[in-house]
Amino acid sequence: MAIKQPVSENALRTKEDLMAAFRQLTAPLTQLYSTGGARLEIRGAGAGHTQEIADMEGFSRISWGLVPYLAGGGEETELKEIYLRGLINGTDPGHEEYWGEVGDYDQRLVEMAAMGLALCLAPETVWYPLDAGQRRNLYNWLNQINVHPCHDCNWLFFQIMVNLGFRQIGEPYDAPQMERNLQRIDEFYLGNGWYSDGIGGHSDYYGPFAIHFYSLVYVKLMENEDPQRCSIYKERALLFAEDFAGWFDADGSALPYGRSLSYRFAQSAFWSAFAYAGLSSEALTPGVVKGMILRNLRWWFSQPIFDSAGVLTVGYAYPNLVMAENYNAPGSPYWAFKTFLVLALETNSGFWMSAEEDMPQLPALSVQAEPHLVVCRDLDSGHVAAFNSGHLGTNAHTHTPAKYEKFVYSTRFGFSVPRAEWGLEQASADSMLALSERDQLFRVRRVNEETWISGNVLYAKWRPWGDVEVQTWIVAGLPWHVRIHKIKTGRPLTAAEGGYSLAAKQEQQIEKAGNPGLSVQNTFGESGVCSLRGYTKAQLVYSNVNTNVLYPRTSLPSLLAELEPGSHLLISAVCGAPAGSRSAPPLEEALVSLGITRTAQGVTISREGLTDITVEM
Repeated sequence: MAIKQPVSENALRTKEDLMAAFRQLTAPLTQLYSTGGARLEIRGAGAGHTQEIADMEGFSRISWGLVPYLAGGGEETELKEIYLRGLINGTDPGHEEYWGEVGDYDQRLVEMAAMGLALCLAPETVWYPLDAGQRRNLYNWLNQINVHPCHDCNWLFFQIMVNLGFRQIGEPYDAPQMERNLQRIDEFYLGNGWYSDGIGGHSDYYGPFAIHFYSLVYVKLMENEDPQRCSIYKERALLFAEDFAGWFDADGSALPYGRSLSYRFAQSAFWSAFAYAGLSSEALTPGVVKGMILRNLRWWFSQPIFDSAGVLTVGYAYPNLVMAENYNAPGSPYWAFKTFLVLALETNSGFWMSAEEDMPQLPALSVQAEPHLVVCRDLDSGHVAAFNSGHLGTNAHTHTPAKYEKFVYSTRFGFSVPRAEWGLEQASADSMLALSERDQLFRVRRVNEETWISGNVLYAKWRPWGDVEVQTWIVAGLPWHVRIHKIKTGRPLTAAEGGYSLAAKQEQQIEKAGNPGLSVQNTFGESGVCSLRGYTKAQLVYSNVNTNVLYPRTSLPSLLAELEPGSHLLISAVCGAPAGSRSAPPLEEALVSLGITRTAQGVTISREGLTDITVEM
């Protein structure tokens, strides 16, 4: 029997509903605090930092929700008393639960940002009740952030948030540090509202739930003092919102893409900050933004993301350590509480007084060049698929190829990460071309030498080995898209082209085509692959359990080819039609709609108003 958290029955229509949701989500936590209140002792798997720091992290992350809850007039709760006690004891060098002296690039620097927000929004709770010694301890502990470097990415905003807090309570703050960081973050800006997470970094959820989020808090607090910068931040957020809306499915879910997916409903934190800063547009009215937030929360609260006590787990659409980050501690998922920022708005604000509205009208195809994506939307089902040209840089985070280098990411099919290193079942290489030296050890794309996007065509050149060059063209579309790989190899290889993963059910229909191809259908929808050139076998791969971020068990239609040293051209058509969408059209009809013409040596891609692209041997 599924465990239901009371919040799953919450209608989530009004501010009081959202206040109640915060109380429902935190009710199971009050018994998990340490005696001194400074540690939230959720037990489970470990993280890259110590247990003591993980417990401090859990304490801090609750404040992303508690602070706006209190600032917005939330009723007194036991949690408020625990939080204040913990804040006092955690920053007292003489107390056994003291959070300690921090180091450079310390995880505790991350967690200070929420306390900076607390000083900004709720000083009457976290500052004014303290005596002189307690204030000195809190200030001194937080001020460590000004003498220890943060990573050169979204982390720079943590120092800004703490100093904003100091400024709000009239304590000395490091204005030069703030200015240096604000100027450096400007260098991450790519245009059209998009940031990368550091120079050469990815453009993922750290744009909306970190950089834009903090920028809009800055706007709210500093508009009179720093009007020019705040005007720029608002303009960028409005531009970004137009693209980011396209990441959300009509059912309320958002695109699973990138790292830190365990932060779950932090996906809609940007929309909360957007409303908090008073932003709106003709398309993104307060009612539309309200709908973006509440639909996303309703979707999340209907998923099995809680343990039997009602505590959030590490994972995505279900508890899952396979896809987790090295820095994910048991309390880490409460970063999701950033979405509660809208609770700080007055009940009679335009946001809360507006009726919830449906999503704005969004195009069937949107080129988002800065994050290297072409976002396609099925206008019948609301399914979103983001096709990805790939990146010129990479990083050392967990499962980076799976989280950033798939050919396509989907709100209905999700994506998978590898479970281990042996064979296709462990590789779980959906929406990827996996290559092995015929030894069952498969390599996939991790980084690219060249990428570009032209209309609905995405191109990348990448090298899984020094003597293997792969040129990939993706012709984006729904429900069908086409993949073309021109491969020059100096070694014998096995190639495996993975389609979309489909949630596995005992009752499913498998159809094989003779060219070769294969499709699988069940109540979740249809996933299929069909060879247009070069593949010799179709296979249904049953991926290892718990590798897909949406479903514990999946099946993966795949095409296989054996490649000898030399040049090869592999072309496939891939279909993904989730439940609720129209039946996929026949392949030949789909190829015509995608502008694909097969030639004796390859294919030509024709698009209206754009130069034809011909790929041949």
